[in-house]
Amino acid sequence: MFYYILGVLAVIIVVSIRQVNQYQRGVRFQLGKYTGMVMPGWRLVFPVIQSMKIVDIRVKAVDVPYQEAITKDNISAKINAVIYYKVADASKAVLEVENFFYAISQLAQTTMRNVVGELELDQLLANRDDAAKRIRELVDSASDPWGIKVEGVELKDVTLPDEMQRVIAKQAEAERERRSVVIKSSGEVQAAANLAQAAQMLSAQPGALHLRTLNTLNDLSSDQSNTVIFAIPLEILRAFEKMNRQ
Repeated sequence: MFYYILGVLAVIIVVSIRQVNQYQRGVRFQLGKYTGMVMPGWRLVFPVIQSMKIVDIRVKAVDVPYQEAITKDNISAKINAVIYYKVADASKAVLEVENFFYAISQLAQTTMRNVVGELELDQLLANRDDAAKRIRELVDSASDPWGIKVEGVELKDVTLPDEMQRVIAKQAEAERERRSVVIKSSGEVQAAANLAQAAQMLSAQPGALHLRTLNTLNDLSSDQSNTVIFAIPLEILRAFEKMNRQ
C-alpha cells in the first residue's frame, strides 16, 4: 500500500511539473486567483487547484495588412506596415486583455488610418519615418496598460491609385523640365556676362582683337574641310583711314 501511494504521488508530481523556458514567463493562478509570476525553470503546478499561463516575452513582428486610408488632402491610399513589440509585463498581458496579439494588430490598424488622415500625401511620401514614429508612439501609449512595449513601426508600402500615380509622374516630369530651363538660362546669363567682360578687355587694348582673330584662324586651319572667311578687324580699316587723311 505504501508503494502504491508513493507511486501515485510520483505520478502526480511528474504530471504537475511545468517547464518555463528562458524566453518565457509564467502567470500562476490558484483557485482562479492570480498568485504571482513564475520565472524560468521547472515549476510544480498542481492540477485542479493551480494553473499557469505561459507567455512568450520575445520580440514579435506583426504584419499589419493593407489599410484603406484617406489623407488630409482627400487622396485615397493603401498602406501596410510591420510592428515590432514584446511583452514587458506578462501578468498585465494575461489579466488586462483577452488576446494581446489580436488587440495589438487591431490597434495598429486603427492608429495607422488615423495618422494617415492627419497628413497630406506629399508629407506622407516624403516623411514616412516621421509617420511611422507617430504610429509607434500612439500604439505604445495605448498598449501600456496591457504590459506591451512597442519597439518600432515600419511603413512597408504606400500604394496609390493608378490615376494619382500618373499625376505624380507628370508633376515630377514638369518639375525636372523647369529645373532644366532654369539651369540652361542661368548658363546663358553667365556666358553673356563672360562675353561682355571679354569684349571689354579686348576693346581696351589696341590690336587685341586682331590677335584674337589670328588665333581663331590658327585654330580653324587644322580642319581642311572648313571654308574660312577672313574678317578684317576694324583696327586695320581705321589704320588705312588715317593713312588716307595724311
